[in-house]
Parts: sequence; C-alpha cells; structure tokens
Amino acid sequence: MMRGRLFAATAAALLLLTALQAWALLRAPAAWHPAAIEVRLAPGGQATLGERELAAPQAERIHVQLRRDAQGAWLLRNLSTSRPVVLHRGAEDKRMGSAALAGAGSFQVGAAVFHLDAGGTDSGSAAFQYGGSSWRYDGATLYRDGSAQPACPDASPAARMASLWNRTAPRALTLARPLVFGGNLHCGNRLGIKGVTPATAMLARSGGPLEFSGGSQDDGYTALRVGRAGAWTSLRQAEQPLAGVSAFSIGRTRFQLGAGTLAPQAGSDVLTLAPTRHVTLFTAPDVRLAPQVSWQWQRRALWNFLQAPVVLALLASAISALAFAHFAKPGGAAATGRPGPPAGAAGTGDIGGMGGSDCAAGRGRKARRAYAANVAQAIAAAALLLAGGAAIVAQRAGHPAGAACSLLLGAAGLALWMLTPRRLSFPVAAALLLLAAGLLAQLELGLGASVSSWLRYYQKSTALLAVGSGAGALWLLWSRNAPATMPQRSMEWLLALLAAAALASLAAQVLWGDETGVFDLQPVELAKLALSALTAHCLALRMGWNDPGYPQTGKAARWLQLAAPALLFVALLGLALIQVDDFSPLILLLVWSLSMAFAYAMAAGKRAMAAALACAGLAAVAAIALVRDAGADGVAQWPLAGSFYADRFQVWLAPASHPHTGQQLLLGARAIADGAWWGADSMLGLRSLGLSAGAAVNIPAVQDDFAPAFFLNRHGLLGAMLLWMGQAALVAGLLHVAARACVAAAAARDFRLAWLGRFRCFALCGGAAFVFGHLLLSWGTNLAIFPIMGQPMSFLSAGGSHLLFFLCPLLACCAVSAQSLEENEHADLRPT
Repeated sequence: MMRGRLFAATAAALLLLTALQAWALLRAPAAWHPAAIEVRLAPGGQATLGERELAAPQAERIHVQLRRDAQGAWLLRNLSTSRPVVLHRGAEDKRMGSAALAGAGSFQVGAAVFHLDAGGTDSGSAAFQYGGSSWRYDGATLYRDGSAQPACPDASPAARMASLWNRTAPRALTLARPLVFGGNLHCGNRLGIKGVTPATAMLARSGGPLEFSGGSQDDGYTALRVGRAGAWTSLRQAEQPLAGVSAFSIGRTRFQLGAGTLAPQAGSDVLTLAPTRHVTLFTAPDVRLAPQVSWQWQRRALWNFLQAPVVLALLASAISALAFAHFAKPGGAAATGRPGPPAGAAGTGDIGGMGGSDCAAGRGRKARRAYAANVAQAIAAAALLLAGGAAIVAQRAGHPAGAACSLLLGAAGLALWMLTPRRLSFPVAAALLLLAAGLLAQLELGLGASVSSWLRYYQKSTALLAVGSGAGALWLLWSRNAPATMPQRSMEWLLALLAAAALASLAAQVLWGDETGVFDLQPVELAKLALSALTAHCLALRMGWNDPGYPQTGKAARWLQLAAPALLFVALLGLALIQVDDFSPLILLLVWSLSMAFAYAMAAGKRAMAAALACAGLAAVAAIALVRDAGADGVAQWPLAGSFYADRFQVWLAPASHPHTGQQLLLGARAIADGAWWGADSMLGLRSLGLSAGAAVNIPAVQDDFAPAFFLNRHGLLGAMLLWMGQAALVAGLLHVAARACVAAAAARDFRLAWLGRFRCFALCGGAAFVFGHLLLSWGTNLAIFPIMGQPMSFLSAGGSHLLFFLCPLLACCAVSAQSLEENEHADLRPT
C-alpha cells in the first residue's frame, strides 16, 4: 500500500511540474529576432556595424567594418581589440587580428623587433633573436639561450607544476601555454619589453601552428606587425576578403554569409548575414538602424515541432512503445506500483470454479503479456536514447529541437524512470522530482532572458536526460535476466576499462581543454563515477577477506588490489591543481573521502574510527566559522595571503571591497534578498512563469554555479525549503538502500553474493557523498557560507556532463540495487 501511494504521489507531482513547464511556454510573450541582416553598399562604400546592427550581445558598440573595393569585392575589418572575429572557410577557422609565423621573417611588438631564425620556425615552434639572446618557444615552454626560464615570482603552484611537466614530457604531451610579451621581467613564459604593458601580445598554439596576436591587456595602440619578404603587415589594420568565407563569428554569435551561399558575390550590392545561436531578442519588430542596414524579422517559435523531424519521429515511437508497455503489463506491482505476487510463486488455487488448467493458462497469458511489455519497454528506451542523441546532434549543428519538443523529451525521460522499474524506489522518486524542478527552473531562465541562446541549457538538459534515461532503462531491463552475480574477473575488467576511459578523458582535458572541459564535455564527472565504482569494489573485497570461500592470496597482493583507486584519486587531484582556478574539487574530494571512510568504519564495526571521522567533520565546520569570524583583515595576515586561494577568501569576506571579482557574490545576494520568502512575484514564482527573469539573469554563471540564487529569487525561501526536503530525501534514500544492501551482504551465504551486496552499498555511499558534496558547496557558495567555488548543483544547474555521466548512472545503480533487494526479499518469503 505504501509503495502504491509513493507511485501515485510521485506521478501527481511530476504531472504538476510538467504542466507548469507547459504553462510557462504558453505564457511566454512574443519575441522577435533578425532572421537575416542585409547590408547594402555600392563599390567603394563602407559601413560600421556593432552590437545594435548585428544583434550580437557579445559585440562591442563599434566592432567590424564592411567595405567594398573599386572592383566590388567585399572586405571585413575587425575594429575591436578585445573581441576577435573568427572567419570560417569550410573546415578552417581563422581568427582575425592574428597571423601565423610560419614563413615570416620577423615580428614586432611596439618598438621591439624579433628576427626569426632561418629554418627555425615550423608548425609548432619558433626560434628568434632579441636583446642579444637566442630564444626558442615550442608552444609550451620558452627557452633563453637553450635553458628554460625560471618561474615567475607570482606563479601559482599549478603553474609551476605545469612548467616542470612541459620541460620533461614529450612535445606531443606538453600542456599548451602561451608566450606573452610586455612588462619588465623575463621569467616563465613571459618576455619583458620596456615600455610595453604586460600581456600586450602573445604567441600561442592554434590547432598546431603558432599564431601571433594581441594579448589580454592589449590597449589597441601598440604596434603589432609581422614581416614577410621585406613588407610589414599590421594585425590591427588588416582587412580580410570575404570571398570563400562561409560564415564569421563574434563571441557565440555566428553569421552565415550570402543567405546560404558559400560566399557573397563580388558584383552584388547586398551582403546577407544570417545570425544564429546567440542572438538578441526584441519585444517588438521595430529597431532603428543605419540606412545601409535592414533586417528581416522572425518570431521566436516555441511550439514548432517540425524543427527536428528525426527527433520528433523517434520521440513519437518511444512514447507509443512506452504507452503500449504500460497497458500491456499484467496487474500487480508493475502496473500499480504496489507489491504483487513474487515471480515463480505458486498459484492461488481454484477461484470461482477455475481449475488448475485454467490457472496455468492464466499464468501463460500473464507471462506473454509481461514479455511483450518488456520488449516494448526496451524499444521505448532505445528510441528515447536515439531521440536524445539526435537532439544533441541537431543542437550542435545549430538547428536545435523546439522548446515544446524538448518538453516532450524531458517528460518521456521522467516517465521511463517511473514505469521501467517493477517498483518505484524512494530515492529514485526524490531524484525525479528534483529533475523536474530543475528542468522547470532552466526553462524559466531560458524564457526570461533576452537572448535566444539561453534556451539551449534547457534543450541540452532534456536531451541528455533522454539519453541517460534510455541507457539506464536498458541496463535495468538487462539486469532482470542477467545472472545473479558476474564473475569477479569480468567485473574487474569492466572497472579497469571504466577507469582507463576516465584517465584518458582527464588527459584529454589537460592537453586540449581547460577548466570548462574538452569537446563540450566535463571528463571529471566520468572520473567521479569511476572512482566511486572502483573504490566500492576494493572496499567490498577488503571486507570479504574473512568470508568462507574467498580466494586466499598473499597479503601483499590483496593490499595492492586495494590501492587501485589511488591512481584515479591522484589524477583528480592533479587536474584540480593544474586546470581549475579554485579549490572546489579539493573540497569535494575531501568530503567524498571522509564520507567513504565513515561508511567503511560503520560497515566494518569500527566505532572509534567512525567517531574520529565525525569529530573531523565537526572540526571542519568550526574552522569555517573561525575563518568567517576572523574577517578580511584577519585573513590578510595569513602567511599565504598573496596566493590566489587567499584572494578568494578576501572576496568572500569583503565583496564590496572587490567590485569586479565580488560582483557575482553581490548580485547573487541581491537576487536572493529580492526573492524573500515568497519569491520576487510574491506568489512562489507562479505569477512570473514564462515572463522576464529580471536582473537575476545578469549574475555570472547563473545557469551553473549560481542557479540556486536564481531559484531563490524566482520561488523564494519557501520554494527552496521544498527543494531542500527533496535533496535530503534523495541522500537519505540512497543511504537507506546502501544500508539494506550491506545487511543483505552480511546475511549472504556465498562470498560472491556478499561481495555484490557490499559493492552496491559502497557504490551508493560514494554516489551519495558526491551528491552531498555538490549540494553543500553549491548552497554554501550561493548563501555566502563558503568562498565562491565553481560546482554545479545536482539536478538544478545546467550541468550536462554531471547529469549524463554521474547522476543517471547513479540512479540506474540505485534502481537495479533496489530491484535486486526486493526480489531477494520475496524469494526468502516463498514457501518451501
């Protein structure tokens, strides 16, 4: 009865949250954007375009100049010093304001001229003379007279580690680090030039070859030139012909040229630009423009289901198969969420004159219906997985599925989690409610912003949810007919492959990515999953050393098995120190480590160890309170007060004294204060559904790190309290299933079953620890309990990799574990 109520309550809540998403789409006001921008110029004419004319939010007021020469050819010049323009020619991307050094004889920064050695410049390195010294730069390290320069005095520990790695590693494995020009010091990858501001120019890898361009502190006036064959070319005044150019980009806004043609025609007086991806939205199709510029308006289409027909067809197949599976299921737990008779249980005997043969025929019909339902569920899961993948591909191609189609994708993903398990478990129910609430918040943010691209977070999250739901449902269906235990050697090979994939992805991020990830993914989320699974396996082996039937090997070999997760742990620590500019990964790993150690102590009955770990956690809380009480002046007296991490503490304790770096914290605090108890609209956000998001959208990283601030602003503290209850229910539910698995392992008579139960226990504990760490850091950052640390909030933030690579596998593991425990409990209750 209780499970039936849980199913009904969860279904009702999900229907309500999905209906609120649909209501937000219906209430969204009309918005227009330019579908095409036409620029009319006669030969010899020119026009200056900026943010207003291009509808590009990241463009400057005066950004580019379009000109036609006497022959009628179109030319483009970048007038901005801080925002480069990228030209796209087929598969080649060329950044304006930069030049490749291959084939050049010299280059100039201000009054300083650098003469390139003959034959000393190839695709990835450059050798040149300056100031009586010989210099060589290989894209990672700067060498002076054959020796690498010493580290700069202000270099962080991460920068020093990266420098040491680049000096010893093979060239293909070095970390790309730019060479910057300016300032008064020769150190690290800096080359000082008297009278030139530091970081005025830089030399860096660009997909292999070295590119010379302006730096982060370029003032726009210092001469930057490249010399070839005795002629100098200025990076600032260089015009690029648009012949052969298919598109150009300013920030995240991309402009297709010639209305779909490969290039504008030289003899045409009209150049057509089609802006996509990140375009300003207007409340009315009326904007005053220069005489040479005109727009073709297009209304934002939220309910256009035909934008991605492949996604729609796969989604329709998934929904149809899921509906068939639901109605084809025989009665009992599968259909109602209530416990039904255990599989294989004896019949109930003659009822109402029905004989034994009739009962056998009835069981046969039920078996056939159950088989048909399982096949339909598998088809629905596969179709939904493909639909999510097609939606991701369409979005990457610049033609995302409409918001209404994304709504159906998210709803189908939630329904699949509801209907695939034989019984809905409590943590899965809590997670589904959190998912629905997070999708609603992301949709509100997308509809409330004045830029078209904000909806991409909602569209990406629903697509990844569909992929994760489909994959999780297929795993759950496979586990029903899989052997009770997998051979340990096979399991270890699978874990080794997962760990190898995680390490390879981390290496890819170090080599080719940055702290935001690589190839639009965050490999660290896969590494968290691998670390949790590998640690669970090793702890399960450690606790089974004394089980009857456990293979007895040498102690050294057994302890070596337990050290396997250390490699992943060290890799994550290294990534945190090298790639990430804050200490949030270190805090997250510390929370996970303490939690896993506490879980092991409780499972092994080591009460003293558990008490010591609990005291360590309380000491950490006390330390945070002491730091908060010390204030900014106290922190300034620390021995490491000049380090980057200490700067984070200064901003946290006195944000008003740091107006630039403290802006995120101040804007977030203002948004939370405006939300108060009932939200900014005084109706828990119901009155403002689908309408403007107000000033909260201006918070930096409001879709990721500061998503809770937007939620508090929109739905108030009362809405946040409901969210806290759901988050606490999820963590408690995961720990409850883990505790049941541990009890089942202790009662198992076979060491393989005991290992499986312990593995599930520690895997769920590790997942719960990471989820708890994400929630702790995110709430602490948004409520100013901790310094600003960049970690997304599980389910609420638009963290696509976190959802796909960690949360969905964790929910699938929880569902499989709960299903297995239920079946074992029913098997124990069967009559012998």
